[in-house]
Amino acid sequence: MTTLPAKSSLPAVIVALLAAVGASVCCVVPLVLVLLGISGAWIAQLTALDPWRPWFIAVTLLCLGLAFWTLYGPSSRCRTEGACVEPTVLRRRRFWLWAATVLIALLVLFPYLVGWLL
Repeated sequence: MTTLPAKSSLPAVIVALLAAVGASVCCVVPLVLVLLGISGAWIAQLTALDPWRPWFIAVTLLCLGLAFWTLYGPSSRCRTEGACVEPTVLRRRRFWLWAATVLIALLVLFPYLVGWLL
């Protein structure tokens, strides 16, 4: 049985993470900047991206769906000609996908959860 390199879901996860940051830029970025000691009146301008938030969330969900399809879909299983993706590589990529998904979920839900934190 030969092993093939696993299809990488890394590009989809990176785009999903960037879109999640874009979706939460109105809330998370100003908080992080203030915690780092960076302040100024220009921080209030970051709320200008708030109307784009639903689009960023949609891109995030589409990219996460693509990443999950890549790692859990039919192409991730053994093929009929006997070639399989190495299980340890697949397991490691699935772990990192779930870790990224948790981080992305926190970023996307942060504006809704910040009320409970403060």
